Amino acid sequence: MTVAYLGLGANLGDARQSLKDAVVCLAQQHAITVLAKSSLYRTAPIDAGGDDYYNLVVKLETSLGAPALLALCHRVEHHFGRERPFRNAPRTLDIDIVLYGDSRMDEPDLVIPHPRAFERAFVLVPLVEIDPEIAIPGHGRADALLPGVAHQRIEKVKTCCCPVADALANAAKKAVGGCTKSRAASSEAEASAASHGGKS
Repeated sequence: MTVAYLGLGANLGDARQSLKDAVVCLAQQHAITVLAKSSLYRTAPIDAGGDDYYNLVVKLETSLGAPALLALCHRVEHHFGRERPFRNAPRTLDIDIVLYGDSRMDEPDLVIPHPRAFERAFVLVPLVEIDPEIAIPGHGRADALLPGVAHQRIEKVKTCCCPVADALANAAKKAVGGCTKSRAASSEAEASAASHGGKS
């Protein structure tokens, strides 16, 4: 089992709800155990146009190899309507592998750590929130990198803690279809990774 960190972002449709549902979807996968989830953050687009993004980071444990985990992330993105009409296009859901254990990979289809993680506030801030002592291989501790991204706008989103919000959240969990915990889903991700790829 390997501990990995995923960065999730969205700025199309109901982006906040999509991120919440995506975390539920990931947690339902047979080969994944979600260990922690950061707060939700609102951030300004970088090298892109469109509306502000909502971002969070998830810490998980998985039996999947890195390529298979990437394939699974792409399947979840597709489930949420992700399209790639052009580079840095607005998106309904984006899932990146930020860290995969202590691994360092530089393949055409997959680069780990994520090549821009160390220079993005929307990755570093939530990453440090859930793991204050985390280090990015090749770049050092994530908290030491925060001053370098201090100019990037990022705001923690306040959440409502009330019965109505809880009821809506429970309804959303039931509404997330196609993301059931099954060996078939994990096997499909591994098979897909063996023949396909693509940077997230």
